[in-house]
Amino acid sequence: RVGHSPCPMWDPEWASYTLGVFICLKCSGIHRNLPELSRVKSLQMGHWEETQVKFLAQHGNLVARGTYEALVPAYYYQPNQADCQVLREQWIRAKYERQEFSSPEQKLPYSNGQREGTLWKRGRDQAQYHPCRFLLSERDSCLKYFSKQDPKMTIQVDRINANFQPEKTGQAHGLQLTFLQDNRTRNLFVYHPDGKEIVDWFNSIRFVQLHYLKVAFPKARDDELRDRLTCSFLKEGYMEKRGPGPRDGFKRRWFTLDRRRLMYFKDPLDAFAKGEVFIGSREHGYDIRRGLPPGVPQGHGTWQHGLTLVTPDRHYLFACEMESEQNDWFSTFSRVIEKPMTPQDHASECPDWGGHCQTPDLHSLEAHRGQNLGTRVPPPK
Repeated sequence: RVGHSPCPMWDPEWASYTLGVFICLKCSGIHRNLPELSRVKSLQMGHWEETQVKFLAQHGNLVARGTYEALVPAYYYQPNQADCQVLREQWIRAKYERQEFSSPEQKLPYSNGQREGTLWKRGRDQAQYHPCRFLLSERDSCLKYFSKQDPKMTIQVDRINANFQPEKTGQAHGLQLTFLQDNRTRNLFVYHPDGKEIVDWFNSIRFVQLHYLKVAFPKARDDELRDRLTCSFLKEGYMEKRGPGPRDGFKRRWFTLDRRRLMYFKDPLDAFAKGEVFIGSREHGYDIRRGLPPGVPQGHGTWQHGLTLVTPDRHYLFACEMESEQNDWFSTFSRVIEKPMTPQDHASECPDWGGHCQTPDLHSLEAHRGQNLGTRVPPPK
């Protein structure tokens, strides 16, 4: 059992005695759906035959990774224990069932530079999902979706963040695309009934993003650029927020923290954010404090657990319903504020907007760089 586990859990208590890998309880359920490839047993409660024990001893996690994960591309998202079922299932199927990362001759369905197909998109002002044609282009570095035959919207890939959101959307394969439109954050919520198809779309976006960055920064390593691809939100949830005026009260809002951008919405599935706040580092005048300033009334009803987010321009006042939520938000804000700001972070800050932020494109990133990832060349037209 020595070695890095191919399972996203830290301490797996199950094993596949046909693949020779140690896995967690969640992944064991997925492996059971691959009976021709994987047979699993509990390490604690299962009856192990001597031949099965020897097979595990001869293989193990390091050997399995060398076989089934030998050629995982830098852009391919490898899920962790917090990720949803569809990501973990398709990661397991990609490795063991389709063996996508075992041979250099393997053609990956998300790396051909263009992807076109149907995704079900949630209407901006209604809850219904409708099929829409989407086109992802490596050559044009953009994602488009169409209304009938005409492009409805064109989104630059370097401005997209993508997160699986099954609970929020009510769709097991629900994907949230967050991007800038006319200097405002916009959300698109899409899904596909086939788990492989939606995960392939997700990794196709990451492939095109990495290609764009490699063209822009040809001397940068893949591991340096990988951090700029899609990433999970740091935290989401409801808080009450007090307006800036002296007579303004608290209003319940849905908050999303994406890197250093705190966005708030009236509803979790709103198409547009009502506002955004850039969160810098402590050395630049940012801080998070428990409680509210003296004399400020608490939030409504049970929303009595206050937080004060200090920025150079304003103090933002929040109230949480439960102390545990207050602690979670405080810890998350603290981690962001204690982390030194990068040149990319500085490019994200828009002081002319009173602390509001905008996702930078590569042109603005290059203008604010302070460290060298290599000489930038213009992206392809």
